[in-house]
Amino acid sequence: MNIAHLQIFLAVVEYGNFSTAALNLDISQSAVSRAIASLEEELGVSLLSRGRFGARPTLIGDRVLHYARQIVQAREDIEHEINLEKGLHGGRVRIASFRSAATHLLPPKIARFSHRFPSVEVTLTEDDPTGVEQALREGQVDIGLVPLPRSEEFDTWEIARDEYVVLLPQSPEPLPKTLTWEELSTHSFILYNYAECTSAVRDHWLEWGQSLKVAYEIKEDSTIVSMVAQGLGAAILPRLAALPIPEGVQVRSLPVPLVRIIGAAVLSNVLFSPAVLTFLDVLKGTGMFAGKRDTPEVRQGLT
Repeated sequence: MNIAHLQIFLAVVEYGNFSTAALNLDISQSAVSRAIASLEEELGVSLLSRGRFGARPTLIGDRVLHYARQIVQAREDIEHEINLEKGLHGGRVRIASFRSAATHLLPPKIARFSHRFPSVEVTLTEDDPTGVEQALREGQVDIGLVPLPRSEEFDTWEIARDEYVVLLPQSPEPLPKTLTWEELSTHSFILYNYAECTSAVRDHWLEWGQSLKVAYEIKEDSTIVSMVAQGLGAAILPRLAALPIPEGVQVRSLPVPLVRIIGAAVLSNVLFSPAVLTFLDVLKGTGMFAGKRDTPEVRQGLT
């Protein structure tokens, strides 16, 4: 029996409806619904009556409630004793991230956490967002950094916003600070051959009624930047993916901004160790690590 499902059951009973329980548990309402459905399917009985009044325990649900509280309380007592013994003087946090976030966002977060909790092991794996999702599903990692939104099987928090920028080779004439769609239409582009980024760029162009001339589709962002530097075309990349930008490559914003949201993701309905929860606080800028908010320049990796 999944203790997290029992915790969700208790929360629904306490708050009287799924939406308020989800809000207080900091998970999605659909995650609450899935947890209750899974628990009822496992037990073979209906624990809650749903209606306009909200959600109330059935007769058997009311009888199960007493034992559910005992189980959850016993689990909390065990965790309390363990935490008293070891605090954060041990444990492990396993992270997976796509490359540009792993390169530019995670190192200062990991350094800050490791300085405070040197006995906690932190591991980092780089993969594309699809691979990060799969690692989360299979329990190979605790936290994933991915572009948002993701499917509802994950609980996510926004941690940064990354602007798509235009990279242009050197030109004899100085470029205007603000580009127009007409000026962009004179260039052939080297696109990032990664489905989510490529789709975002193509959809953005279509939304504004523009045609996009594509010369190459390249898998590695560093190769794209190098090709731009050699005058082989222009490119549109998230700024973090473009860094470091070599001398001579000119950077401009799009006529209409396009931004990708980077988030931390965990699998829904999973109980995490104190070390993992504390590292999530680091990523979200909450808890003991709360402080001055990052400026947009810091969040976008600008220098």
